[in-house]
Amino acid sequence: MVNYILRRIAVLVVLLFFITIIVFVLIQLPPGDYVTVHVMELQAAGQNVQEADIIAFKQLYGLDKTLHEQYFIWMRNIFIRGDFGMSFTFYGQGKSVADLLAERVPLTAAISLLSTLFVYGMAVPIAIYSATHQYSPFDYFWTLVGFIGLATPSFLLALIIMWIAFSKFNITVIGLFSEEFVNAPWTVAKLNDFLKHVWIPVTIIGLSGTAGTIRSLRATLLDELNRQYVITARSKGLSELKLLFKYPVRVAINPTISTIGWMLPTIISGEVLVSMVMNIPTTGPLLLQALLQQDMYLAGSILLILSALTVIGTLLSDILLAWWDPRIRYD
Repeated sequence: MVNYILRRIAVLVVLLFFITIIVFVLIQLPPGDYVTVHVMELQAAGQNVQEADIIAFKQLYGLDKTLHEQYFIWMRNIFIRGDFGMSFTFYGQGKSVADLLAERVPLTAAISLLSTLFVYGMAVPIAIYSATHQYSPFDYFWTLVGFIGLATPSFLLALIIMWIAFSKFNITVIGLFSEEFVNAPWTVAKLNDFLKHVWIPVTIIGLSGTAGTIRSLRATLLDELNRQYVITARSKGLSELKLLFKYPVRVAINPTISTIGWMLPTIISGEVLVSMVMNIPTTGPLLLQALLQQDMYLAGSILLILSALTVIGTLLSDILLAWWDPRIRYD
């Protein structure tokens, strides 16, 4: 197992190198660059931009160099200095990409972790109970809830909850902090305020994943409960609860564990609209803004983090599978 993990980590490093190339190529595919967008905005505002100004802008942002030079400078700064580069959009504010990520990534990670715990904490027991009580009122109810959760876009659910909270209870559920804590340093009071606000976006973001996990785990468990080894174990007098968790659940939950690696990047990329609707300062809206502005270092760094999460998450899923199911070995 240790040798397998070491081999996977070595492959992971090589894979991340190729991912950096793919990410850099992708963010360069749209025509033009940040200077092109910036010049168009200045011209739309009525300013006369000369060719010398455009050249000066390109030199200022380092866009006068060739693509491979820009790539190697970016990689050198990341791996040697830990510097992800300057954000073009926030250049006037003196903010680097690392500064912006330091502001957004912790909140995004907290929401992602809480959403993941919400998904599995809700979905696993509901799916097990629904499968063991097939066609019961409980099963029908959560089947309906699952279909609604899968069919309803998260941003629409956020709008509905915001409207109900404001129109019926005269409260706002926008943001992660009360007004007095938005720019305040982290204290126990700010943490408590964060916990009071975060459960609403966590519920909204996690609802779709919960619904999908309930449906897939329920279907897999129903298939296992009808297999011959379960019937044989039951006929030998093994208690129903011990039988359930010793064999069928352990087998049926394998597909759920194997998809943990996709959960974090999916949540981070899937909360863009919810974050925009609810004014949540996470990486989703920042990535969208960077892509629209062709802020290549900012967009590339966020995409690189999402790709790294996917690769690392897949490795963790494989390790969890080997720990959970003794039949799985990577010799």
